[in-house]
Amino acid sequence: MNETPVRNQMQACVRCGAPVSLQTALCERCNPLGLAQPAASQAHGTVFLGIGAAVLLLASLAGSASRGIGPFTVAMSAADSVPGGLAVAITITNTGATAGSATCQVTTSEIGSAGLSEIISTPRIEPGATATLDRQLKSFGSDPIPLEISCGD
Repeated sequence: MNETPVRNQMQACVRCGAPVSLQTALCERCNPLGLAQPAASQAHGTVFLGIGAAVLLLASLAGSASRGIGPFTVAMSAADSVPGGLAVAITITNTGATAGSATCQVTTSEIGSAGLSEIISTPRIEPGATATLDRQLKSFGSDPIPLEISCGD
């Protein structure tokens, strides 16, 4: 076996780039007092805590940004058959204190079609305002079937 002894293997000093052995991170010029070298677990732990703090900060900002939006009350007309799908009229009211848009899911429990769904996003609705949307649903075929809608309930 032709292995290089560990004492001959070198890496760069993390501060200045001077060659140091693999067992040390800082050269004598950057660490003149010979203080203990930083452990890998310390460096990784610091990065992990930084990432965790950033995730918590972003989550709290997202929560405060969406506070007061909704709930939305929704009603949908019976489905009418049109070429390529079903036509429905959806009436949505924002009962919250802040303007926002709703994401609604249209489903059915009709045997043979159960499990099918379609997602509908609304435009921005002011607090207390009502919007009516006409949509063509393509996921359910063109034969009228009973449909249900929910907007984040």
